[in-house]
Amino acid sequence: MATIPWLADVLRSAGVQVVEHGDWRNRMRPGSFDPIGVLWHHTAATSSASNPHPALNVCINGRSDLAGPLCQALVDYHGVFHVISAGRCNHAGSARASGPIPAGDGNTMLIGWEIDYNGVNQEMTAAQYNASIAATAAVMKRLGRDSSYVRGHRETSTTGKIDPSFIDLNVMRADVARAMNPTPGWTSTVDNTTAGRFSASTNWGSSAYSGQRFGENYRFASPVAASDAAWYKFAIPETGNYRVEAWWPADPGYNSSAPYVIVTSSGNQTVNVDQRITGGQWRVLGTFNLTAGDANKVGVSRWTNGVGLVIADAVRISRV
Repeated sequence: MATIPWLADVLRSAGVQVVEHGDWRNRMRPGSFDPIGVLWHHTAATSSASNPHPALNVCINGRSDLAGPLCQALVDYHGVFHVISAGRCNHAGSARASGPIPAGDGNTMLIGWEIDYNGVNQEMTAAQYNASIAATAAVMKRLGRDSSYVRGHRETSTTGKIDPSFIDLNVMRADVARAMNPTPGWTSTVDNTTAGRFSASTNWGSSAYSGQRFGENYRFASPVAASDAAWYKFAIPETGNYRVEAWWPADPGYNSSAPYVIVTSSGNQTVNVDQRITGGQWRVLGTFNLTAGDANKVGVSRWTNGVGLVIADAVRISRV
């Protein structure tokens, strides 16, 4: 039986935040597993910033009517991938043909992401969407298949499943295709020490404590019920789609839900990240449409329900 013990490393290489759960490389269902694609689901549980992965335990251990694991990875409210299994999981059941995926045993053919949102009155968050795109693109490249081998459960289900809800699967596949074959272009990095490109109030301290820092130091501040953002200024050459990445040093005392505010052409969008983990490397916040011009484009806000110091280190923006 094949397994995918490379999963966590491939996701991290794509800039996805990863948490590995227990002996996931040996947690699996009996039976064949020879994946040719990825299948997207939603969990039907209601997630939130304070309860980002309510379905995690069920996905690991299963239900009374269906033994776990129920997916290879769960995508939480903040876009963190919780890696559960390297082998066969009970997520797809019997599959009808869809695109290049033939009819047959979906659990054999497909790697499953359970995106943790309810799908009834809740859509997937921007963080979930962006992480799912990056992760799926990386896995499809590893499998040597194109984006047509990515399907939604509602496209393969023989029992009328509706997941994942509130998403155009053709658009999502197109975004995977673009992520698999990015167009080289303009890129710019702003550190907290970049002259004329970083600004923060005196409430933000400076530290070189962590060896995971980008450059000589980074900034920190306590959470407060006011934005008081640290801002990164970029000269965007032309209006278009750009990948935004952040670098922070990780520490148990840093913030569990640090808000990054991206100034897009359609308004501000916020992506929350857990700065307690996955530090010392570039992490993708998502792809956003940014307006041309020299202005503050990314901020790190202090206004959060998370616990711990909010960190502002470095931000990178690249044209895609």
